[in-house]
Amino acid sequence: MEEDRMFVTAGEVAVSKHPRLKDKFVQYGTAGFRGRAEDLEHVFYRMGLLAVLRSKAKGATIGMMITASHNPEHDNGVKLVDPHGEMLVQSWEGLATTLANVSDNELAKTLSEIIVSEGIDMTKPASVFVGRDTRSSSPSLARAGIDGITALSGLVKDFGVVTTPMLHYFVTCQNTQGAYGLATEEGYYNKLISAFKKLRAEKTENKKYIPKVIFDGANGVGAVKMKEFKARLGDSLIVEIFNDGNGILNHLCGADFVKVQQKPPQNVPLVPNARYVSVDGDADRIIYYYIDDQQQFHMLDGDRIATLVAGYLMELVKESGLSLNLGLVQTAYANGSSTNYISKTLKVPVACVPTGVKHLHHKALEFDIGVYFEANGHGTVVFKQAALELIKSTPADLGRRDNERAAAERLATLVDVINQTVGDAISDMLLVETVLHARGWSMEDWKATYSDLPNRLLKVLVKDREVVQTTDAERKCVSPTGLQNAIDCLVSKYSEGRAFVRPSGTEDVVRVYAEASTQAEADKLAVEVGRAVHSMAGGVGDPPSL
Repeated sequence: MEEDRMFVTAGEVAVSKHPRLKDKFVQYGTAGFRGRAEDLEHVFYRMGLLAVLRSKAKGATIGMMITASHNPEHDNGVKLVDPHGEMLVQSWEGLATTLANVSDNELAKTLSEIIVSEGIDMTKPASVFVGRDTRSSSPSLARAGIDGITALSGLVKDFGVVTTPMLHYFVTCQNTQGAYGLATEEGYYNKLISAFKKLRAEKTENKKYIPKVIFDGANGVGAVKMKEFKARLGDSLIVEIFNDGNGILNHLCGADFVKVQQKPPQNVPLVPNARYVSVDGDADRIIYYYIDDQQQFHMLDGDRIATLVAGYLMELVKESGLSLNLGLVQTAYANGSSTNYISKTLKVPVACVPTGVKHLHHKALEFDIGVYFEANGHGTVVFKQAALELIKSTPADLGRRDNERAAAERLATLVDVINQTVGDAISDMLLVETVLHARGWSMEDWKATYSDLPNRLLKVLVKDREVVQTTDAERKCVSPTGLQNAIDCLVSKYSEGRAFVRPSGTEDVVRVYAEASTQAEADKLAVEVGRAVHSMAGGVGDPPSL
């Protein structure tokens, strides 16, 4: 059969150009495959093959993004993007893991088995969009992926250096025949910026909002693309860019550094009460922060963004008189104070799901308008199609009052500022700036909406992170036996104490999160829980300390 010959050829290309040199098991997780760049060439080739099969199976364009996000420069990774910008479905994560780990000699056979198990019609065309971040290893690894795509006669569109959210956007645009937007960089810029500027034209009474941000690009692709945004935004939003790509990617800068270390990045001038933004290496996370007059650092993370956005959306929904169900989705990492504020003050329903954007995104789709953000700053807003149609049609409904139509018009325009396909740091920044402008708020005003419980994040190195298993949206540990009891005993000693542990999806570590009424107590609780993990879950090296 022709397809058998094609698979044999794909196996021959693997042996000659992209062989599996190390017998090291790799697994497709929430963020795809990640690891040392030098160990991944064969994985990228095989994901090119799988992308073609996925495209044929879905009858749609699939995305392949080369990035390791907030990981160090020496790492890299690859993940596939499904037709509407969503993460690869879990069943295909297993196929990806299988395909990445078979020997070169078994590759053709494994491809044939996937064809049979998934009922794929190989006569259908295949289309794959490819994007990559700025890592030095990304061009060669992208070439390996493209070799895989062409080995199975897939059509390739290589976008080169783009943010992860941009690639998700392009895939969605392509598969909606332009209904979502144009699948080009210029189309992406125009959609977001045109809507942003239209909302910017509305005046605000409160003059405390200043249209200027200081932007930390993590020395990654976010800095590259922010330069494009800056040129198009003009004076509607002044952006000063630092860590603009001339330094080491993610080194002492970026959203992950700011969130975990709870301090400003390096190489950024500290100006009291200025508004700061940090994104991560592939620009799908965003963290806001500022320095007050006493030089104290204040962070406004994903929880703060979620509450700001959800509150404003709820206000617009009420003003427009639309009967729409709005909800907010969080993970266990969400600060307890944010959850109370959202549910009790804003009266917005809150759902909790396991860590990972795919879990948040899926749950958010259950609402007419679903807001989701991880505390690390990864999130967006999604709208059901029926809700979008109602929002878009209401401004022309002469049966409604003028104020309702005006609010619906603002809501309809705001939709176009949002990249619904995935968390998009730059889109989220424009969304936050829109809300702050509409409210006329300074950073202090935003911070004053509620008080965060002090918290601390720690990592514990272990021999096997799979030893730790969780339930209840990762808030309870079910193994190893006795660990949850130990955590409960430690938490009970602290006022407003809360703690949980979970195995990392990308690193050989167990993550520890702790909250308490003071920072000193949160730090102490995190260390105590970390030591319990180290003792009971096979810790490596010294137990954690601050």
